[in-house]
Amino acid sequence: MALDRILDVVHGYWAYLVLLVLLLGSLNALTKYFSNQPFGAKDFRISLFGLIVTHIQVLIGFILYFAHPALGFVSFTRNDLTMADIMGNSTLRLFAIEHPLVMVIAVVLITIGYSKHKKQLTSKGKFKMLAIFYSIALLLVLSRIPWSHWFTS
Repeated sequence: MALDRILDVVHGYWAYLVLLVLLLGSLNALTKYFSNQPFGAKDFRISLFGLIVTHIQVLIGFILYFAHPALGFVSFTRNDLTMADIMGNSTLRLFAIEHPLVMVIAVVLITIGYSKHKKQLTSKGKFKMLAIFYSIALLLVLSRIPWSHWFTS
């Protein structure tokens, strides 16, 4: 099995972990924010794990985008596709522009939320930062998953 295919499979299965951890992190932060619970070590680990798994996923995604012969940037340039061709085809647009861009934005939001939560002095403030940024990131991720490709691979 070629390395690009292995990375494609890992990227696909790792996405399940990313979704699970983002959902867990968002629900944990929202639940504890509204119930005024204290911020503990478990909450810190959940948010840190969310940060780590999303960064690993985006790293694998970057490698695929710039190295995968069929799905990434290489295939778009090798096939002499113009930007008009890519923008005019919803599938190409999703893989070439929307999915990578929105996933990077989501990871940036997770990173900002994680950083901001550490600067908060109260549990309520920590959970608020995590709830806002992780939940928005989760919605963005859900909006740009290539569902048809994901379930057919």
